[in-house]
Amino acid sequence: MSQHLVSELEKNGIVLLPNLLTPLQLQGMQQAFESRLKRLRWNDADGYERTELHRHMVQDVLTLDQGFIDAALHPLVKQILRDYIGSRFQLVEAKGWRSLPTKRDFHGWHGDAWYDQNLVHDIPREVKLAIYLTDVRSGAFHYMKGSHRKQHPRTVRSSEVKDVPQSVIVEVTGQAGSAFLFDTTGIHRQGMPILEPRQAVFLNYHEPSVPLQKEDVEYYRYHPLLLNAAFLGNLSEEDHRILGFGDKRNYVHAFIRQVKFAKLDAALTRFFGIVLRLQQLAYLQQRMYSKLKRVIVGKTVSKQM
Repeated sequence: MSQHLVSELEKNGIVLLPNLLTPLQLQGMQQAFESRLKRLRWNDADGYERTELHRHMVQDVLTLDQGFIDAALHPLVKQILRDYIGSRFQLVEAKGWRSLPTKRDFHGWHGDAWYDQNLVHDIPREVKLAIYLTDVRSGAFHYMKGSHRKQHPRTVRSSEVKDVPQSVIVEVTGQAGSAFLFDTTGIHRQGMPILEPRQAVFLNYHEPSVPLQKEDVEYYRYHPLLLNAAFLGNLSEEDHRILGFGDKRNYVHAFIRQVKFAKLDAALTRFFGIVLRLQQLAYLQQRMYSKLKRVIVGKTVSKQM
């Protein structure tokens, strides 16, 4: 079965993976992912990140539920990736997002740029495993069959693909739990309009020795994976390698990400400091009130005696 799927991936750049998850695995992944969508991540509250208007990003999904680890290391997925990328592939990124309803084409046609194209002249192989956590009837993933490995990945103008026949475009609608692999050099996008929120997870695999492009190095995008020890039982040596155990090639010591909205960050920090001082003042006032109340009650009792 895996060889047939590898052949389809080689030919089209995308292949569907039926029945990858059990209902119980999917349920756990949905609940854990949904828990991160309750609020914006800030201070001591876990949640989503927001770097653009139409998406809420959930980072490091391998820390959330066993199902994400199981999907990333699924025997069928590993076999396909061994044959397609090579035996040294690793899982280098694990995140997902909730796409919000919109009619705007905010995530147009593109191939995923990730390697330094000044240093790497061939086209390295990178594959993503996509998993829908909600039913997707609109805003589905679109992929142009056979467009992979034709050019270095980049943003593609609509005028460049306006004559592409509809028969070439795969639209991946499906129920929650639908999964597929795709070569990220292929031309793809999130379809529009998005009529209901879409939740999806994307697990990214490539050869970690390939030099990364400058913007990803500066953002520390492909940092070593964050993992949850509770989910790491019964792993094989190959699983250790895929998850990057002990691999420090893309580790940056004491990395500090540049703050995009420095003034807003400073204002929020100062405001939060004021809130904490007011909270402390209220606590001290409550203690003083309680102490004074005990003294008054004590004196009243003494007089009555």
